[in-house]
Amino acid sequence: MSNARHSKLWWLLVALGVVALLVLPFTVKNYRVFQFNLVLVYAIAVLGLNILTGFNGQISLGHGAFYAIGAYAAAILMDRWGMPYWATLPLAGVLCFAMGFLMGFPALRLGGHYLALATYALALAVPQLLKYKGIEGFTGGVQGIVLNKPEPPFTFRFLDQPLNADRWLYLFTLTVAALMFLLAWNLLCGRIGRALIAVRDHPIAATALGINLPRFKSMAFGVSAGFTGVAGALGAVSVAFVSPDSFNVLLSITFLVGVVVGGLASIPGAIFGAIFIQFIPNVAGDISKSAPWAIYGMFLIGFMYLMPSGVMGLIHSLLGRLRPGAAPVNGTASQAVATSPQAKESTP
Repeated sequence: MSNARHSKLWWLLVALGVVALLVLPFTVKNYRVFQFNLVLVYAIAVLGLNILTGFNGQISLGHGAFYAIGAYAAAILMDRWGMPYWATLPLAGVLCFAMGFLMGFPALRLGGHYLALATYALALAVPQLLKYKGIEGFTGGVQGIVLNKPEPPFTFRFLDQPLNADRWLYLFTLTVAALMFLLAWNLLCGRIGRALIAVRDHPIAATALGINLPRFKSMAFGVSAGFTGVAGALGAVSVAFVSPDSFNVLLSITFLVGVVVGGLASIPGAIFGAIFIQFIPNVAGDISKSAPWAIYGMFLIGFMYLMPSGVMGLIHSLLGRLRPGAAPVNGTASQAVATSPQAKESTP
């Protein structure tokens, strides 16, 4: 297949996918719309963690904390100050970016399992801090904050289904997710992405090429936390409720599972990872009411055995068989070194 025909086929598939996503909420019931809305929210969070872990090689077990901070930031702004839900997203993202950037400084001296334990401590601490009596006037303490789902600004019927609050939130979340994925694509599929990959694979060689390691590692942590904060704000608006117990350590591990299942250093892989973490637990619960987590573990082992590089790894492998010379799944340091002048230009 020629490159021109392959490009046309790719854009045709993208167009069909967009149309399917827009029509989807009008073909299923409200509960399914809510579930697909959460898939989009989790996809943004998984994408944020993938920027840090997949592209930059820093392991985090604490991104559930940034998700919680983003969710509470949106909830407090909406509940206490009456701010519109859409205006809380950039503020939550900026707040989490700042906190992630500050968290990136200890990460400069930590690596591997040491960094994982440090971020794990963050995931343990944040839910307890949200219960602290000194700030429960803002956070609601253990009771949390109950929100109202925003009503659609206009209404119409499509396929004999009205545009209600759930469908409007789905379309709104889909728009935000598309913007976040586009931002990540522009950020990672260029000089900055190649520099992050070089730092991940060979930090000494990257330093010799003029890449500022402290700045890139801190910025990667900040951008990753910012993406997750936006996802947390969207999650709070969609669920219309936040409480400290909703953001336990399991949430951070769940995001990491989504990254691995979808595919490390893969932007589209975040969607497949989000689908896994949203629907597989429900499927496991339907199979066994007494031991759902055992079934979930079997699903996870099966996925890792059949797709060790994630869903996107399997897709790239199949494309490689059909089209010799296809690009590898993950970026490598050799690619970054080969384009080192561009990577060097990206440093201040």
